[in-house]
This record gives sequence, structure tokens and C-alpha cells, in this order.
Amino acid sequence: MFKIYFLDSYAIIEIVKNNEKYEKFKYTTNFTGIMNLLEVHYNINKDFGIIVADSVIEKLKEVVVDININDIKEASKFRFKNIKKKFSFIDCLGYIMAKNRKYFFVTGDKEFEVMDNVEFVK
Repeated sequence: MFKIYFLDSYAIIEIVKNNEKYEKFKYTTNFTGIMNLLEVHYNINKDFGIIVADSVIEKLKEVVVDININDIKEASKFRFKNIKKKFSFIDCLGYIMAKNRKYFFVTGDKEFEVMDNVEFVK
């Protein structure tokens, strides 16, 4: 079965850090969201500097999935339904965008570990 992945910010950052557990995602079909790029840019800048952060974002802009109104509505409902898990808005949006497009949501965020449609890598 051919899998398509939606990379959470966590996953992208781990790929940039050359985490061996995320190595396979360098060679798969991947997408992410525009809001994830905000988190990625901030964290990469903090860890590696602005030049690396800008370079990573430039490479990723080609795999950004557009957000639609349905994604926003569903992400809001998802966050409300799971309020005790304290998901961030960006994580909720990414998870729903992946689910709506039948992509696997790749993350190392423990709150997602046992959820459907998630490839959890820690």
C-alpha cells in the first residue's frame, strides 16, 4: 500500500536534526501545512540559525497543502472534543488536514500516539 504522509512540525524538525527514526520520511511522499512552517521556522532558527531555517522553509513551500474552511471547522471541533489533551491549534489543524486528505499524520507528540490515522515515531 502506497502511503502519503502529512508531516507535523515535530516530524520535520526531527528530519532536519537527522534523527534516524525519521530517516524513511526523507524518501516518502510528504506534505505539511503552512502553519506548521511557522513552528518549524521558529524552532530551526532557535537551534540552527536563520540561514538554515530560511533554507528549510524554502524547500518545504512546494509541499504545503492548502487549508480550507472545512479543515478549520473540523479542527476546531476536534480541539473542543479533545480539550483535556491540550492539543495546540496547529496540531489540530494538521491532524484534520491529514485525515481529510487520507494522509497519515506523522508526529512524535505523545498525545497522538494511539489515535487513528497517525504514524507515531518517538
